[in-house]
Amino acid sequence: MGTRGSALALVQTGTIAEALRKAGENVEIVKVSTPGDRSHAPIAEIGVGVFTSALRDALLHKQVDVAVHSYKDLPTAPQPGIVLAAVPPREDPRDALIARDGLTLGELPPGSVVGTGAARRIAQLRALGLGLEIVPIRGNIDTRLRKVADGELDAIVIARAGISRLGRAGEITETLDPIQMLPAPAQGALAIECRVDDVDIEHLLRSIVDDEGTRAAVTAERAMLATLEAGCSAPVGALAEVVEDIQDGGAEGDLVVERVSLRGVAAAGLDADSVELIRASAVADKSDAERLGRDLAAELLDLGAGALSGPGRNQR
Repeated sequence: MGTRGSALALVQTGTIAEALRKAGENVEIVKVSTPGDRSHAPIAEIGVGVFTSALRDALLHKQVDVAVHSYKDLPTAPQPGIVLAAVPPREDPRDALIARDGLTLGELPPGSVVGTGAARRIAQLRALGLGLEIVPIRGNIDTRLRKVADGELDAIVIARAGISRLGRAGEITETLDPIQMLPAPAQGALAIECRVDDVDIEHLLRSIVDDEGTRAAVTAERAMLATLEAGCSAPVGALAEVVEDIQDGGAEGDLVVERVSLRGVAAAGLDADSVELIRASAVADKSDAERLGRDLAAELLDLGAGALSGPGRNQR
């Protein structure tokens, strides 16, 4: 089982390995160094797939049989020879604030310096009009937390899932409501891949660790991202949830059915002084998750999100 060597990646992979071991499988975890781990440049500069391409290469060259990714890091374009075998149950997908003195976002005074490496977060933070100074940061969770503890930053915004998986959720000063900050598509979810011709491994992974609801939600979010032709570093947020709905069953009475509810946001303009956010939402049957994502992206494009296409688009 191949994984990046970061503390978070090893924890994530360890949960999948443990589930397989409990099912009687022998698992060896192999650490693979990726270009994203070796560079300190912003993700937007070094490109989509910097954390996943080396793992996929190891998979295709049969150095590993399974690759475990943070799903949001994967390019949306399919990789020949590789199949998405499983999407495990998702961690809390929301963003989290870790601020000095236990402050919440609304309590940070104007001029406070907030660190984040995501254009999506930068756009949504600026749109709140709180007068914050947003600065780019890279590095693992420990590095980012240290910047707050040392007083270099007043706060950071990171994915809640990562810090929770590391057992450090107690350091979060506020979990951000999606109304304020929609997360990255597939944030909090893992993607477990294997070679397309390893049918037995694919069936094994799907039967043990796949979660149907998470897969449907993430499929909608990623379809929206792909249709916008935007990469994982683009100013695009999405959150889908599987919800229960009542459907008229005729003579059999009302039926409870599962649908996917999707919210999306895109920044049509992003500069130092202003930001224009475009929002949309829609609901569809769970079986239509991919179409739901495409349709919502089309609506965002109609509303003016076309500026997202072009340089940095989500092709490998």
